[in-house]
Amino acid sequence: MDRKKIIIAIDGHSSCGKSTLAKSLARNLGYTYIDSGAMYRAVTLYAIRNGWINNDGADTEKIISGLRDIRISFKWDSINEKNVTFLNGENVEDKIRRLEVSQHVSPVSTIPEVREEMVKQQRENGKSKGIVMDGRDIGTVVFPDAELKIFMTASPEIRAQRRYLELKEKGDVVDFNGILKNVNERDTIDSERKTSPLKKADDAIVLDNSFLTRKEQLEWALIKVKEITG
Repeated sequence: MDRKKIIIAIDGHSSCGKSTLAKSLARNLGYTYIDSGAMYRAVTLYAIRNGWINNDGADTEKIISGLRDIRISFKWDSINEKNVTFLNGENVEDKIRRLEVSQHVSPVSTIPEVREEMVKQQRENGKSKGIVMDGRDIGTVVFPDAELKIFMTASPEIRAQRRYLELKEKGDVVDFNGILKNVNERDTIDSERKTSPLKKADDAIVLDNSFLTRKEQLEWALIKVKEITG
């Protein structure tokens, strides 16, 4: 008998590996990973196609008005082992990663009405369960009734070190102290912002991954899932 499917909400500080854990869980469980960043990219692609975004900027009113015609969903591609984004039934996973979209997604994602609609659609995607989503306010705002809520954390120094090594591997010239300062600043901004601040849900389980490998984190999370699903 198949285990019941649940909603898994993962929140936490920056550079904690939330997305890595979320994607690994989705892959192992056969769940859908809801990529909030991809949703904003899909809206941006739709706006570009309709001429609401150009080199002069974005037409906020037309974008807001057009939200009623946008439906975004996700499916797991088991053959290629990756999450696929659909815009009104069209596979746009590759199109939303193009430079033109990347250059314009930031102003679109700051429009309050866009965020409200995306949260609404995230909840729609979650109605059938079997989803994993990560962010800053998933367990408190988007899915307050999620069966499993994980709040990830690690010391600022360890998160800065991880980011430092990641950037060095890419060939970037980086300064550890500068990265540590950025990590601390992001923690302050995330926790003190007025709209959906970073906050641990009362019923969330804390995962301090300061000294855990990715494999150990996944194994820990799978045990928590099994405890709930039976």
